[in-house]
Amino acid sequence: MRKLTLATGSFLILAAPLAQADILGLGASVSYWDSDLSGNVAKDSNSVDVDDELRLDNDGNANAGLYLEHPVPLLPNVALSYTKIQQSGRGQLSQQYDGVDPGTVYSELDLEQLDLTLYYEVLDNWVNLDLGLTVRDFSGELRMQSRTNSTQSSRTEADAVLPLGYISARFDLPFTGASVGAGGNFISYSGDSMRDFNVYGQYRISVLQLRAGYRQIAVDYEDGDDVFDVKLDGPFVSAGVTF
Repeated sequence: MRKLTLATGSFLILAAPLAQADILGLGASVSYWDSDLSGNVAKDSNSVDVDDELRLDNDGNANAGLYLEHPVPLLPNVALSYTKIQQSGRGQLSQQYDGVDPGTVYSELDLEQLDLTLYYEVLDNWVNLDLGLTVRDFSGELRMQSRTNSTQSSRTEADAVLPLGYISARFDLPFTGASVGAGGNFISYSGDSMRDFNVYGQYRISVLQLRAGYRQIAVDYEDGDDVFDVKLDGPFVSAGVTF
């Protein structure tokens, strides 16, 4: 397995001005993401198209986040987030894949990631800018079963703990409670890459925070002979509380 090192993202923390919140802040949110899947999964040089061949559709997803901001100098703020995507479908293999002959197959794909982000607030007024580093525990699994021969099945897996650069920016419209923003994580190293970004509009009423926007995750990761080169994107809505 090719390892991704901390070098790509760590400069963000080292270079970030150590600006922090003036008071203690805590927030949590949950969201629904209507994501479409495209791309390929490969094993032992055999590749399958997850959309055109496997016909995978969204079965459900889980998205949640939690953050803590504090006024302690030098110590970074902390955020946790969790994403899980489950897709399944009945498709048609055009060529043999990992011992499964061409023909009708049933497939299930699970993608899961847990993020720990350490970040600094560089700007904190009507323009907000955060920079930091995310450590992501990523896993992907594709299971495939032949519908004409029950003895033929396949499992493709990838697991990794990856460091990603983190950036988040938000522009508040004074006296309205409305704002627009964007944020994301990224890394690229030795042929492997991952990016995860979103853009959104937000409206805040007292402690309630409502968002709607667009999110995209793109993964190109090789774990031994197993390769995930997939993209998920689509609109999302979220609700959260901030204190």
